[in-house]
Amino acid sequence: MGEKLPPPSKEEQEQRLEQERVSRRTFMMNVGIALNAVVALAIATPVVAYLLGPVLRRKEYRDWVAIGNLNEFPVGETKLISFQNPFSDPWDGATAKIPAYVRRSAPGEFTVFAINCAHLGCPVRWFSESQLFMCPCHGGVYYANGSRASGPPERGLFTYELKVQDGKLLIHAGQMPTLKNRASAGPCPSAGSSATPQIVSRIESCPRGKAGTNASTVG
Repeated sequence: MGEKLPPPSKEEQEQRLEQERVSRRTFMMNVGIALNAVVALAIATPVVAYLLGPVLRRKEYRDWVAIGNLNEFPVGETKLISFQNPFSDPWDGATAKIPAYVRRSAPGEFTVFAINCAHLGCPVRWFSESQLFMCPCHGGVYYANGSRASGPPERGLFTYELKVQDGKLLIHAGQMPTLKNRASAGPCPSAGSSATPQIVSRIESCPRGKAGTNASTVG
């Protein structure tokens, strides 16, 4: 019972040491591979998201938003309002509030203008005395109906799709109206009723003899 085992031979000792070295080497290699994989994933994630963003993101970020009761907009007046972006996050704060202009030209006729100038996007101001929208950046001027009056813009102000429901005025919000998403391609001031908002591919000038440059080619 008390017999002691003979000590391992030199060959056995070297074999055990080699096994321990291989085990440590394998462990450190696995740790290094895991760390490299984590770093590569952290670097690749934003790159892949950027490349695949146009494919994976939603087709439209839009929803109907109520911007006020009908009686809040007097006939013949243009009013500055703001509404909550329907696709904002809690940390967006005040940036989730989007301004726009509402014009009621007749009891049942409303137009909601995007506040951005159609030239380079500066916010326009409404001057009730002159009945004009004016851009402070490059001198763009628009008539009360949103059509271009003068300056560098090549077309009138963009407008939101709207509808009346339960005594409230609603707009299709979530994206700023532009030429690349469903902008309201209004006709020339002297033309008939407004065109249905569609995808607009390029801009054409109004025919000679007609004010403004709101005419658009729909793609």
